Amino acid sequence: MGIVYYKPVTAGRRFASVSDFSEITRNKPEKSLLMPLKKTGGRNSEGKITAEHIGGGCRRHYRIIDFKRRKDDVPAKVASIEYDPNRSARIALLHYADGEKRYILAPETLQVGRIVLSGEKVEPEIGNCMPLKNIPLGFEIHNIELRVGQGGQLVRSAGNSAKLMAKEANYAHIVLPSGEVRKVFYGCRATIGKLGNSDHNNVRIGKAGRNRWKGIRPHVRGVAQNPVSHPLGGGEGRSGGGRHPCSRTGLLAKGGKTRKKKALSNKFIMRRRKIGTRGNL
Repeated sequence: MGIVYYKPVTAGRRFASVSDFSEITRNKPEKSLLMPLKKTGGRNSEGKITAEHIGGGCRRHYRIIDFKRRKDDVPAKVASIEYDPNRSARIALLHYADGEKRYILAPETLQVGRIVLSGEKVEPEIGNCMPLKNIPLGFEIHNIELRVGQGGQLVRSAGNSAKLMAKEANYAHIVLPSGEVRKVFYGCRATIGKLGNSDHNNVRIGKAGRNRWKGIRPHVRGVAQNPVSHPLGGGEGRSGGGRHPCSRTGLLAKGGKTRKKKALSNKFIMRRRKIGTRGNL
């Protein structure tokens, strides 16, 4: 796992870099775990653009990931570590003892040939999935459920991990990568370990074309648009916008609070994340 820097033979290559994919052990995905991935271009069922700067990009299949990890007490052997074009983390192909195959998110240091388990009474080892009530304090975890049986929703991107800090009543206190401290019901499951591909954030795109390959279209500044297209648009000559930076729909872009004050989940947040900073675990 590392970064490869290109030789500056062209302007686009001068500052570009790419992952070395050294942890990848298989180039072709498991066909039985693939689904077609339809492109929307950022448009809804009425054909209207609801998500901007989306369109084009390379064709790809969706890999079906097992976020629930409910196949209890059946040992699974790690058959390969693979690249997934739909997410920043790597994925691992598991071969279960009963013949079934599933993909999971690949933790750091997970090697081909290792045996992983999920269940109530498994050992807290890298790649094993178990309820929060059975995980020792201080362990790094990822793929954390918010509701029992719903599947992991928190901490799923490359290089991330949360830390289990305390247990009180029926809840576990978890420090998320953002620095937020949140209470999660102790019957919810999480996977032990830190996710791999931690150098993902150090990759430099280098040229606009690489973003087009990923399906990201050009971004036009709000102040450069017409007043009918953006709240910051219009004005004679170059203008500063006349208001705080915001999105096309008026959503504040730099630190504006958007969370509902009466959201039911507010009672589970013990400490808010710090805007513009990343929490230290």
